[in-house]
Amino acid sequence: MAQEYDAVIIGAGHNSLACAVHLAKRGWKVGVFEQAVEPGGAVRTGEYTLPGFRHDWAAMNLSLFAGSGFMKEYGTALAGQGLDFVPVDKPFTSAFPDGRWLGVSTDAAATVAGIRAFSERDAETWQKLAKAFPGEAAHIFALLGAPMRKRAISSFLWRLWRERGLGGALDMGRFLAMSPRAWLEETFESPHLRATLGAWGMHLDFAPDIAGGALFPYLEAMAGSAFGMVLGKGGADVMIRALVAELEARGGSVTCGAPVAKVVHRGRKARGVELANGTQVTARRAVIANVAPAALVRLTEGTRNAAFDERMARFAHAPGTMMLHLAMDGLPDWAAGEALKSYAYVHLAPSLDQMARTYAQAKAGLLPDEPVIVVGQPTVFDPSRAPEGKHVLWMQVRMVPGAIQGDAAGQITAADWVDAAEPMAARALDILERYAPGSRAKILGQRIVSPPDLEADNPNLVGGDQVCGSHHLSQHFLFRPARGYSDGSTPIEALHLTGAAVWPGGGTGAGPGFLLAQRLAGK
Repeated sequence: MAQEYDAVIIGAGHNSLACAVHLAKRGWKVGVFEQAVEPGGAVRTGEYTLPGFRHDWAAMNLSLFAGSGFMKEYGTALAGQGLDFVPVDKPFTSAFPDGRWLGVSTDAAATVAGIRAFSERDAETWQKLAKAFPGEAAHIFALLGAPMRKRAISSFLWRLWRERGLGGALDMGRFLAMSPRAWLEETFESPHLRATLGAWGMHLDFAPDIAGGALFPYLEAMAGSAFGMVLGKGGADVMIRALVAELEARGGSVTCGAPVAKVVHRGRKARGVELANGTQVTARRAVIANVAPAALVRLTEGTRNAAFDERMARFAHAPGTMMLHLAMDGLPDWAAGEALKSYAYVHLAPSLDQMARTYAQAKAGLLPDEPVIVVGQPTVFDPSRAPEGKHVLWMQVRMVPGAIQGDAAGQITAADWVDAAEPMAARALDILERYAPGSRAKILGQRIVSPPDLEADNPNLVGGDQVCGSHHLSQHFLFRPARGYSDGSTPIEALHLTGAAVWPGGGTGAGPGFLLAQRLAGK
């Protein structure tokens, strides 16, 4: 006997769950089907090294979710389901080969003093930016949180023009089109400050010279200074567990270990899905697929819209990421100073030029000779993630190729990740050791997660792309995932796409899922 729901959702990532919760609140019967044995997608936590050491599989920073429109509506309900955040007052810092460091914290005076040590002019500029941030943020977040329709863009431009005039509106447009390097070099004189902020672009496929990438370093810098950062208490999966519990409390369900084989559609309308075990699941009102665009074409066996299918098949993904999960006897002893032990993220990305070279190497299929390393130190703020006195390190190696064509350093001869993972992890640990001598001796256990490992675990992370698609201008805003479909619609009636591949894109903010649910439910 076929199962029957109002909405069937493929995939149990946070966008799917946010969408499901909102539809369930509006009276829809919702069933979520997940191929993995547990929900969450890239937002998961587990003991991946040793018992008692809890590591975030991919996403660690939950600031976007904590500040999202979804949380404004459902925060109280989710808190009742166990959602708990850990505030972070020192979100990020960068260490440099010359032994210096620069950090951003919610202590405005300390942040400005740190910048002043590099440049008096930059300290003054920073203060001006921080003072103007609330006004700028109101416009930017209004754009990023709005449905990507012509009317929304027109409304955004109209409000901006009324408040700032034509010149101010043009200035905002120019900023949104700038590359990280263009904005950073125009704004700051210190190479150290430029690198500290520019490292954030590498989290979202924006190498220093990619147009449209200035926004992310700016927002992370200003938001980190104004609000700090938010981690999930005990691990990022606290968010997923609360979402699942809230959905179930509203009559919805999540079925794991249930891969979807195909979307059933007749008469150009989606009718449900067929699971890999042959079970038929009927959808009375909507089928919602939280999948990578190319997978949508496979699941539908073609939408009968050749232009759409080609665009989905050619959807561009960012270079891959390698993760290192380390169980530690203690925090790294940073050569730049003990103060670095008090930050959530330590970036090892010494210059914009080095970041640009790393990105170019990864895009060319080469293992970078000096990858960007992001060292997460969550147990500084949440000691519950490790046994007493111990720590976990969350290390991202950015960027690396999903498919290996060679090694930029000419040292690793392996042609695939099965054989390249260990030597590449050793290269990353060599970099950590340079900045924090003795770190290797503190490792109690480790787990290496290569780009193919990430994709095997979650097919949306194509080639290890953790943001499910490049956010370059040609594939963002009205063009994410394709012109005319940024609201998650598809050529098949009642079939919708959600997740990081849909506007407003990657991150933990749940925007794609929440916006879709609001559209389907009439708000």
